[in-house]
Amino acid sequence: MKIWTSEHIFNHPWETVTKAAMQKYPNPMNPSVFGVDVLGRAVDSQGRLHSNRLLSAEWGLPSIVKSIIGNSRTCTFIQEHSVVDPREKTFELQSSNITFTNLVSVDEKLTYKPHPQDPDKTVLTQEAIISVKGVSLSSYLEGVMASSISSNAGKGREAMEWVIRRLNAEIEELAATARGTIRTPMAAAVTEK
Repeated sequence: MKIWTSEHIFNHPWETVTKAAMQKYPNPMNPSVFGVDVLGRAVDSQGRLHSNRLLSAEWGLPSIVKSIIGNSRTCTFIQEHSVVDPREKTFELQSSNITFTNLVSVDEKLTYKPHPQDPDKTVLTQEAIISVKGVSLSSYLEGVMASSISSNAGKGREAMEWVIRRLNAEIEELAATARGTIRTPMAAAVTEK
């Protein structure tokens, strides 16, 4: 078993980062996730939003891992459960693969909270527990997979920034439309008559 941890600070408020995290896929930085299905979503009596999703991904296992575990199939499914608590301002997300579990298990937990000294920033803490089973060199393979997770975490943070830029652009466009500074085709047709 190998444990990987990371912490990152986003220069955006918690509400913005949480919205982006819920809309992270698909994105051009991590095209391996090609499907997101919402299996369930509900608000509990404390006002927390619980979401269960199924992610479909092309698992980018390093070629050495594929050769050692003897599996060339790389399409995998990941179950994801998240809880957004708007009162406490926490967003916790737990995911684990449900494909290849007889060979490899990756259990990941992400927590987003406002920065304790700066409310305009958000702290992301990540932890992944990697277990390779039933093959020789399992410790080595777990290390290779931890390196891969670390690299993908960087891509994930880039994707979050990309989503935040996209959301901010949409907000600006809506605000401009509300102010009447953007002429929509329908508005142009009405004003030109």
